[in-house]
Amino acid sequence: MTDAATDAVTDAVTDAVARADAVLARTMREEWGRVVALLLAQFRRLDLVEDAAAEAFVAAAEHWRRDGVPDNPAAWLLTAARRRILDRLRAEAMAARRVPLLLTESERREELQSVRADPGDLVHDDLLRLVLLCAHPALAPEAASALSLRFVLGVTTADIARLFLVSEPTMAARITRAKKKIVAAGIPYAVPDASALPSRLEVLAQTAYLAFTAGYAPGSGPDLLRADLAGEAIRLVRVARPLHPSAALDQLLALMLLNHSRRDARRGDDGRLVLLPDQDRTRWHRDEIAEAVDILSGTTDPAGRDLPTGLALVYHLQALIAAEHALAPTAADTRWDRIAATYAVLEDLNPSPSVRLARAVAVAEVDGPLAGLALLRDVTVDGHRLPAVRAELLWRAGDRDGARAAYETAVAACGNEVERAHLLSRLADLAESEPAGG
Repeated sequence: MTDAATDAVTDAVTDAVARADAVLARTMREEWGRVVALLLAQFRRLDLVEDAAAEAFVAAAEHWRRDGVPDNPAAWLLTAARRRILDRLRAEAMAARRVPLLLTESERREELQSVRADPGDLVHDDLLRLVLLCAHPALAPEAASALSLRFVLGVTTADIARLFLVSEPTMAARITRAKKKIVAAGIPYAVPDASALPSRLEVLAQTAYLAFTAGYAPGSGPDLLRADLAGEAIRLVRVARPLHPSAALDQLLALMLLNHSRRDARRGDDGRLVLLPDQDRTRWHRDEIAEAVDILSGTTDPAGRDLPTGLALVYHLQALIAAEHALAPTAADTRWDRIAATYAVLEDLNPSPSVRLARAVAVAEVDGPLAGLALLRDVTVDGHRLPAVRAELLWRAGDRDGARAAYETAVAACGNEVERAHLLSRLADLAESEPAGG
């Protein structure tokens, strides 16, 4: 074989491997929850289902690279996972010496044929059942949300830990304990009756909120945002709303739609992060903004009655802030005074470092960078966002050395490639703007 022919073969193999890896990564993001839901609906064994699904994805990496990507990747994974579960069940049955085989070969063939023909019409409902299963009162709400994020929606343990402001090993241990409790309690895979729905829907709302946040702020990797994860969070809320009246779900949907409407403008054609003031507002999804505004406009009557309370009020206030941005014709028209005032109310209701950080940004727009920095004086939180905001405000306030140090801290703490590139560019801009002789 000539060198040219050898190079061509090598390139073809490399391209095939890259395509297989790309399809597998996309399928992992988009289909993990659906594969798990279908398996759990059939086998009712959480312990077997998760292991089998993970093993199927590992097997896919080997087979797809060697044999090529199948026409229906999700069906391939479902078939592979089902085979593993059936093998495990057979082994359990043999070990217990109760039955020689769990299924006959003909039954097994029928199962696999049904997998290939399954159009997935009930998958969405199955995903909702999975989240409601995890929202069982046997689990604390935080544990239930963490389990759903990892088990149903495929968010990494590292990103879940960042959402809950704990270490990755701590979060991994919590998720493991939650899974064991689900299995030990024998919690049914079903939508609960009407009396149990309100509390579970509130947990579902928190889970969807966290999933949406993870979609718009990935802690690591090359993606500025995971629109598929954010879209799945929105879909779950839409599917859940008809089950039972829920002010929390209504307000959350408005909040998510307002933020999701800007997804196409958040990244430039060159792949760089585009900050809100610089975004092309013609690329915002006005239909989603209109739907959210309709929800918000129906929240109260002119006398102010029927204002949401509790978790619904937290989402309502955040949605009002998002609406201020969405409805401003230009960035210069943004009513930062109203945004700052709403953040103050939100912080009284739900104090957290993230709320204080957002409030400081708004206050800086109204009263100047020193006022914003004053609000951040005693704030401590892991990650890059706090030092990044401090850097911007210090630069505006004329403290170039402080800004440089804060940017360097932010760069070191940032695991997201696009955001890190943005921080490096700001650090370079700061250096280039150094006064002569400075």
